[in-house]
Amino acid sequence: MTVVSQDAVIVPRTRERLFLGINRAATYLDVVGLGWTVPLLRIAAGDNPRHQLIELRRVLIIPLAGIVAFLLLWGALAPLVKTSLGAIPGPLAVWQQAGLLYNDHVAERAKESVFYARQAERNRSLEAAGKADQAKVRLYTGAPTYLDQILTSLKTVALGFIVATLIAVPVGIMCGLSRTVNGGLNPLIQIFKPVSPLAWLPIVTMIVSALYVTPVAWLPKSLVISAITVTLCSLWPTLINTALGVASIDKDLVNVGKVLQLSTATTIRKVVLPSSLPLIFTGLRLSLGVGWMVLIAAEMLAQNPGLGKFVWDEFQNGSSASLAKIIVAVLTIGIIGFMLDRLMFALQAAFTYGMNR
Repeated sequence: MTVVSQDAVIVPRTRERLFLGINRAATYLDVVGLGWTVPLLRIAAGDNPRHQLIELRRVLIIPLAGIVAFLLLWGALAPLVKTSLGAIPGPLAVWQQAGLLYNDHVAERAKESVFYARQAERNRSLEAAGKADQAKVRLYTGAPTYLDQILTSLKTVALGFIVATLIAVPVGIMCGLSRTVNGGLNPLIQIFKPVSPLAWLPIVTMIVSALYVTPVAWLPKSLVISAITVTLCSLWPTLINTALGVASIDKDLVNVGKVLQLSTATTIRKVVLPSSLPLIFTGLRLSLGVGWMVLIAAEMLAQNPGLGKFVWDEFQNGSSASLAKIIVAVLTIGIIGFMLDRLMFALQAAFTYGMNR
């Protein structure tokens, strides 16, 4: 008679639960860009190392090899290209300029702290001398640093994207539910969808200048112009995908809502939105990417103090370090665009079911 020990049963069950936990975590790790850790976790849990190393090579080693090859080619070929400002800077020169831009930000924040400390001390002295009416509070007006300009660009694209979403999703739902609405709006969508931000910008500038006469400090006119331009160029992917998602809902679900005599608002909330969320989020991801690309051109021409204006100013500056700073901005734009896409992908994974990448 063969006796099976309790430990021999517990260990496989524990390992099975461990693998199930890793599989569940794999979705979330993939969303945040850490999918390459899954093979390492599976190896640590006792899975076949050979199979997992093949997977690790696919998700980590090959992409890293591509990045390294790009950096090597960049470093080798950049000095061969001569411009009016000198040779194209290589990776090392660009990295050094990135460090200098960060150091400038730290130095500017130190100046700001000293300014406010002196202002507070001066006001305390005036109050102690009985001259409280002479105490003044002024805002620091130093030049925006590179990190400040990144923050401005993020605020601008967020404002434009939110406004575009608030317009595109309801209009897309109406187009998907009603053939009449879709037939009336589709020609306008097809006409305005391919219009460049450079064409919208003069019109937006004139309208904002006429209507937004007294801008507030926290919402300058240049930011409004850039945000509206982003809205006009980025709402179309969300609108089209929302309409497509709503139109592709199983008709039986809509008929069930009619049988139950659900109101239009309840039908949209309980039936339409849950069924069309995957395509809506696909449109949102596309819209955010379009908005981020459009923003740079809009900021250049509207002179909104963001990354677009930074690139334009460096181009006009023409110093020996300008090319390296522009490349820093280009890489920053690409990295932030990637992070924004992963953010939307994470929201899509959180709010939709059965999502496929």
